[in-house]
This record gives sequence, structure tokens and C-alpha cells, in this order.
Amino acid sequence: MVSQQMYALGSNRSCIRDLFEYGLQQAALIGAENVYDYSIGNPSVPAPEAVGAAFAATIAQKNTVAVHSYTSATGINAVREAVSSDLNARFGTSLQPEHLFFTCGAAPALIAVLRALAVENAEFVAIAPFFPEYRPFVEGTGSKFVLVEADTATFQISTTALEAAITPNTQAVMVNTPNNPSGVVYTRETLEELAALLGKKSAQYGHPIYIIADEPYRELVYDGVEVPFIPTIYKDTIVCYSYSKSLSLPGERIGYICIGADVADSAQVMAAVAGASRVSGHVCAPSLQQLVVAQCATVRPDLTIYDQNRQTLYTALTGYGYECVYPKGAFYMLVKAPEGSGAAFSKRAMGKNLLLVPGDDFGIPEYVRICTCVSPEMIQRSLPAFEALAKETV
Repeated sequence: MVSQQMYALGSNRSCIRDLFEYGLQQAALIGAENVYDYSIGNPSVPAPEAVGAAFAATIAQKNTVAVHSYTSATGINAVREAVSSDLNARFGTSLQPEHLFFTCGAAPALIAVLRALAVENAEFVAIAPFFPEYRPFVEGTGSKFVLVEADTATFQISTTALEAAITPNTQAVMVNTPNNPSGVVYTRETLEELAALLGKKSAQYGHPIYIIADEPYRELVYDGVEVPFIPTIYKDTIVCYSYSKSLSLPGERIGYICIGADVADSAQVMAAVAGASRVSGHVCAPSLQQLVVAQCATVRPDLTIYDQNRQTLYTALTGYGYECVYPKGAFYMLVKAPEGSGAAFSKRAMGKNLLLVPGDDFGIPEYVRICTCVSPEMIQRSLPAFEALAKETV
């Protein structure tokens, strides 16, 4: 006998992972150069040189026991100090080391926060398009996942639609900006309207409604676009961050939870996060990665290649007649399926070894997602396949 819920999650894999695995199989059969894999957000740009130097210097220390030992469950204090100081310098906040809890990336951070807030009959709201794992993360806590449909005119947040989804059981709204999968950055005006709505609803229902800010793409923006730091707009914001994208370290699994002193019941929330992490088997985030982060807290990514890819694809695809959402952040782009079904278009594209993720699991079934964090050479090789697909569309 096994848990049917866990069996369902394990046997029905993520559509992203399925396409990625299919791409690996095809590459083995026909050569990687003939497969155009836009499925997974795996950074193609190497980590900044400072990151490699930090790894080398840390490993070269004579006291290797200190490098590889257990740390405090919340993280090494010097690391938390370095990161909180950087956030304060950038955003004018007054965060302290004790406001940070280091995790093995953003996914465990999100799960810990959701479990910490999962009171009886709890509801968590996500706004389409959303990262598909939000649903199992929420439902895995025994809570209700509530979806607000996408405003496909702007891909900003429709506060009218959101207000209709909020109930007395709403514990938090999950916000991802820059957004995966759209690449859209929520404007300050959008976030201020969201803050006003949640403040009103919190007062109406007599308990805080938190924002859970999922921010792995915070540093990935173009054209001088502002990414407002949400805690400076709405005090009851819990930030979940990952260095996977900003420092090109997806396989190293390092990130943090930030719960500022202004967050309602902040001490209790932090303790609940620690408890949720404990029952998930968390001992501490990897010590080596923490020590590297301390040395690279002020390092920012080089976005030259991502920006080039974004512009190349957007210009080419719109030129072929595709309707695309113009991305201002992250490294994704949404393309509207010409026949109206992202799943059908994705299947047709597979016939040309062009791997595009259907939007169904993101809450936007009429679109496909393209990851633009690929090599410029692969983009150039793939363009004839995109053009051929466009010409085949009736």
C-alpha cells in the first residue's frame, strides 16, 4: 500500500520534465544539434567568475572541517549578515540576520512557508500564469489551491478577479515577479493596488493575508525595468529567494526565506517555518554553498546573452506571424498557439524536434512557454522549424 496522493504526483510527472527527458532521448538518437529544447529553465550562461573564485577559495581553506560541517538550521550568521546588508543597501530596508532562513533553493522555501501557514481550512491563491509546482506544494499541505485566471490583455494582476477569489480562509496570495512563464514584471502600480486590496481584506476578515513573494528572477530584468521589492510596498510579505537563476547555480540548491520584523506575527511565522522545515528533513542548507553566497551577495548576473536571445526570438517569431507576450524579465516567453490549443501546438512542434511547453499546467492552455536561456546558436538552428510551423498553420 502506498499513498495514492504521492503515487499520483510521482507517476504523473511535470510536463516540463517530460519534455526535457524526451529531448535527452531524441538527442541520443539524432544528435543534440538537431533537437531544439526550449523546455526547462536551465541557465546556459556560466556562473559569474566571482562565484567560481569563491568556490575555489572556500574549498582551498586549510580548515576543511569548518567548510563542510553542519551549520545552524537557519544558516550561518555571517552569511545572513552579508545578504541582509545587501538587501538593506539596495531597497532601504532594515533587515537583520535573524530575519533570514537559508534553504536548499526556492522550492523548499515555498513549501516551508506554505506548511507554516497551513491552518485548518487554509486557502492559498495563485494568479495565472503560475509555476505549475505551486499546486502540489499547496495541496501537499492539505490546503486548498485557488486559481485566479490570467488577465491576458496585460498579464498584470486583475485585482477585481483576485478580490472575488479571496475568502475568510485565505492565508496568502502567491506572487511571482518577474514571472515564470510570461516574463512579465508586475509594475509598482499593480503591486500597490494588490497591497491596498489585501490590506482591506485583512481588516475585513480580522487576520493578515500574506503575500508569498517567489523571487528567483528578481535580478533578471531588461530595458531598465523596475522590480519593486514587495516588502517595501506590503509589510506582510514573506520572500522566498533562490540563487539558481541569478548566479546560474540551479543544481547547487541554495536560497532563503525572508520574514521582516514588520510582518504580522513575524516571530511565530519564523518559528513555524523552522518547524515546517524540520518535519521536511531539513538540517541546514549546504555549508559550502552558504559560504559562497556570503562572498557573492553583491554579485549580479550578466544578462547580455539572455537579452540577445529574448530580442532574437521575439523579433523572429512575431515576424513569422506568431502572437507573443513581450518579456521584460526572467528568461521565458509565451507564444499564443495559432490553433488555440497549446497542447496541440506543442505536439505538432515535437514533430520538428522543437520542444515547447504547453500552457495548460500554467493556467493558460492557449499558450506555449519558451525558455530563452538557451544558446544563441540553438536559436538560430531552430528558427526554420518555427517558420515552417507557422506556414503549416491553417
